[in-house]
Amino acid sequence: MPEVEEYRFGYIRIAGREYTRDVIVYPDRVRPNWWRKEGHSLCLEDIKEVLDYEPEVIVIGTGAYGVMRVPHEVVSALEARGIKVIIAPTGEAVKRFNELLRAGRKVVGCFHLTC
Repeated sequence: MPEVEEYRFGYIRIAGREYTRDVIVYPDRVRPNWWRKEGHSLCLEDIKEVLDYEPEVIVIGTGAYGVMRVPHEVVSALEARGIKVIIAPTGEAVKRFNELLRAGRKVVGCFHLTC
């Protein structure tokens, strides 16, 4: 279970491995080097693989200072699929992700590490 052990600006440690680029964290694996079409704005295309996984909850970390935007249309599209969406600055998002993971929820964390 890839719990997030530490997060700080530009750095995250998950299950003993260190990452310095944005990541997507599933209950059974980590997708490193997550890249978005428009760096500081999320679109559905950026999380296509997450949608294919069909999580109960998506936790989106918007960066240390919450700079990454998550447009309302993206949230609406996720909710229309029955997916609960939690959006927070990455420090808070990591805490929520870990709580949900420990509770046995089918959760995916999409974490922007900087800004």
